[in-house]
Amino acid sequence: MIAIRRATADDAEWLADLYSGDDVDPFLGPRAAKDQQRILEEIDRSQRDPRVFGRFVIEADGERAGAFGFHQESDANSIARLEGLAVHPAHRGRRIADGAAELAQRLLLVELGYHRLELACYAFNERAIAHAERSGFVREGLKRKAYLRHGEWQDTVVFAVLREDLDAS
Repeated sequence: MIAIRRATADDAEWLADLYSGDDVDPFLGPRAAKDQQRILEEIDRSQRDPRVFGRFVIEADGERAGAFGFHQESDANSIARLEGLAVHPAHRGRRIADGAAELAQRLLLVELGYHRLELACYAFNERAIAHAERSGFVREGLKRKAYLRHGEWQDTVVFAVLREDLDAS
C-alpha cells in the first residue's frame, strides 16, 4: 500500500541520504536541499505553511520508500509546482512513484484547492519523463537550454495536470 505524509524532523537524515545519493543527486536541480540542515528547514516550513509549501515522505507498506515536495508557484492563478521526486533504490521498479503521484495530485488539486500542478524535469531524465506521462501529466513543451547543470546547458521538459483532468479519469 502506498501512502504519503508530511515529513517530520525524524525523516531528515533519511531524506538527506536519499537526496545526496549518486543515483538521485544528478537529477535534482542545483538548489535542491540535500543536506540535513536545509532539509530540516524545509520540513519546518512545510509544517508552518502547509498550503504553500510541502515536503513529503512516500511510504510503501509502512516503510519509507521515497520523497517529493511542492511549492506554490502562483497564488493568484492557483498553481503549485511539484519537485524533488525520488524513490529509494531498494523500492524502485514497483511503480511506487506512480501511486504517490496520484495521491499528490488529489491532495493538491482537491484538498488544497489548486487549479494546476506543474513539474519540469531535465530532458535527459527518461525515467522521470515516462513517470510523468504514466501519471496523467500532459507534456506542454520543452524549454531549450534552460538550466546550467553539470557544466552544460540542459533542456527541460514541462508537464502539467489540471483539476478537470482528475474529473475525467
